[in-house]
Amino acid sequence: MDQKTIDRINELYHKSQKEGLTEEERIEQANLRAEYIQAIRRNMRSTLNNVSVINPDGSITDLKKYDPEADKG
Repeated sequence: MDQKTIDRINELYHKSQKEGLTEEERIEQANLRAEYIQAIRRNMRSTLNNVSVINPDGSITDLKKYDPEADKG
C-alpha cells in the first residue's frame, strides 16, 4: 500500500466528518478501505509465516505450518 492511497483514505475520512461524501466518494472510500485491510492481512500473514512457537512439551511449531482446525478436534 503506497502513501498516496493512505493519504486519500485519510482525506476522504476528514471530508466525511466535515461536510459529508458524495455517493461516488463513499464507494471510493469503501474500496480503498477494503484494499487497506487486505494489505494489513497480507503483511500479518507474512510476519506470522516467520514466527515459531515453543510448545509446553518443548516442541517447536512454525506458524506457517500451523493448522488451527487440527486443535479443535
